[in-house]
Amino acid sequence: MESTRWIIEYAALGLELAGTAVIVAGAIHATLLAGLHAFSRSGEGIFQQYRVRLGRGILLGLEFLVAGDIINTVAVESTFYSVGVLAAIVLVRTFLSVTLEVEMTGRWPWE
Repeated sequence: MESTRWIIEYAALGLELAGTAVIVAGAIHATLLAGLHAFSRSGEGIFQQYRVRLGRGILLGLEFLVAGDIINTVAVESTFYSVGVLAAIVLVRTFLSVTLEVEMTGRWPWE
C-alpha cells in the first residue's frame, strides 16, 4: 500500500502543478493576444475578449486544482477534517467557476 501512496501523492501534485501552469499560460496567452489585437484593430471588444480568454484559462486551471485536491484528500488524507476542508475548497472553487462563467457569457451556466 505504501508503494502506491507516493504514486497517488505525485499524481495529485502533478494535477495541482498542471492547474497552476494552465492558469499562468492562459493569462499569458490572453495578454499576448490582447496586445496583438490592440495594435492591429481599432480596439473594439479587446477588453471583453481578454476577459473571456483569461476566464477560460482560470476555469480550466480550477478544474485541475479541484481534481488534485480530490485525489489528495480521498486517497491520501482520509480524515473527517480533510474531507471537510475539501468540501469547503470545492464549494469556493465551484462558486468561482459559476461567477466566472456568468462574467464571461453574461448568463447562467445552465441556461
